[in-house]
Amino acid sequence: MMKRMVGGPGTRSGFFLRLGQCAFGCASIGLMVTAAEFSNFTAFCYLIASMGLQVLWSFGLACLDIYALRRKRDLQNPILVSLFVVGDWVTATLSLAAACSSAGIIVLYAKDLDFCKKHKSIPCHRYQVSVAMAFITWFFTAMSSHVMFWILASV
Repeated sequence: MMKRMVGGPGTRSGFFLRLGQCAFGCASIGLMVTAAEFSNFTAFCYLIASMGLQVLWSFGLACLDIYALRRKRDLQNPILVSLFVVGDWVTATLSLAAACSSAGIIVLYAKDLDFCKKHKSIPCHRYQVSVAMAFITWFFTAMSSHVMFWILASV
């Protein structure tokens, strides 16, 4: 029997965890794509692609959580939880890599080169908030991944 944990699949806390991942991922994408000249930076394009994958994964699992809650189904079987673990690990790794590379670009241009002060048309603050949202998304995904791993380990 698998251990029921806060944030597990098919629970309200799991649903809210997925909803947070989805919301902050969408916020990160929205802030980045509305910023001027974001496409000039490969790291920012990678951030959008990574957050897009994260949003799709989180939304799909949130829908699955809603289904399980409405039908009172148990989603905690070893095969399904294994899929959740792998999916969360992959999306968490991609999200962290994208957020870190984008943060590196922001530090380079905003702090090291004073690029943002010289070119007022570049919306550095919008980039910074978008990356902060990506890190929050990663944090929620890491929490979910951690919970899923311990649920799988309790078999």
